[in-house]
Amino acid sequence: MNQNKLLGIGNERRFDTQLKADFMMLIVTILWGTSYLFMKMGLDSLQVFNLIALRFGIAFILAGAVFYKRLIRINFKTFFYGFILGSILFSLISVVTIGLKFTSISNAGFLFSLSVVFVPLLLAIFFKTKPEKRVVIGVGIAIIGIALLTFNNELKINSGDYLIILGALFYAIQIIVTAKLTKNVDSITLGIIQLGVAGAWGLLFSLFFEKPHLPSTTESWVSIMALSVLCSAIGFIGQAVAQKHTTPTHTGLIFSLEPVFAALFAFIFVGETLPVKGYVGAILILIGVLAAEISFKKPFMRKKFNKTVDGSEA
Repeated sequence: MNQNKLLGIGNERRFDTQLKADFMMLIVTILWGTSYLFMKMGLDSLQVFNLIALRFGIAFILAGAVFYKRLIRINFKTFFYGFILGSILFSLISVVTIGLKFTSISNAGFLFSLSVVFVPLLLAIFFKTKPEKRVVIGVGIAIIGIALLTFNNELKINSGDYLIILGALFYAIQIIVTAKLTKNVDSITLGIIQLGVAGAWGLLFSLFFEKPHLPSTTESWVSIMALSVLCSAIGFIGQAVAQKHTTPTHTGLIFSLEPVFAALFAFIFVGETLPVKGYVGAILILIGVLAAEISFKKPFMRKKFNKTVDGSEA
């Protein structure tokens, strides 16, 4: 059998696997795009920490039931790493959920996407990794977009927008910490523990600062179950599985579509729209995020053509 054909089949299978992984990441991104809408719905009848406790508590129980064999084999290192990541997750979800009480779903989606820009900036600050020119350009474009999206007639940004930006910063920290901690531990088990820790913190804060209760309306139950099953359990586990078979660049580019889906769902289900300058700002933020993610260098060419096994040009 021709060895070149075997190589071709291998490349085709890898391409097919990455295509499936990218499609899974797209589904996860769509699900996360709905999370702003469901959080907004849940806040109509539930307080912030009560909502977080239910969301991640149910997600932990469901994910744990599916992957119980992994949880049985958990070691202290995985649990400790999960505790750190779960605490960061609780912090970012808390500020985003509170922020949603004071800003729109569309604003929240686009502002939260700034986490993609924050990652290389934080790496430059704490790990002395010099940011590429495209990141600097992306940040500049995104800042202009933020100004147009959030400034009102008095040139002020409301508290909700500030909190969403803070949440994006926390998410960037979580991405970096996750990259450091996932080595030599099972990523799915780590993700499940992360959900459980975030839910436990939510319950603790709810007991101290609120009066926790179960949802009392159909709408609030729908929001909680959607956040738990779709956005948390399926979302986080789907991300962990898909990222094994696709590249960070593909992941970042697909995730940059999240605010687009958030704005789309907000328009379809609650009729939320932005002023013209808001749409211009949102587009600029999206361009800034894409500019920070996409490398404009010409792809490496293997001597212009692929070589066959015997050294001749294909």
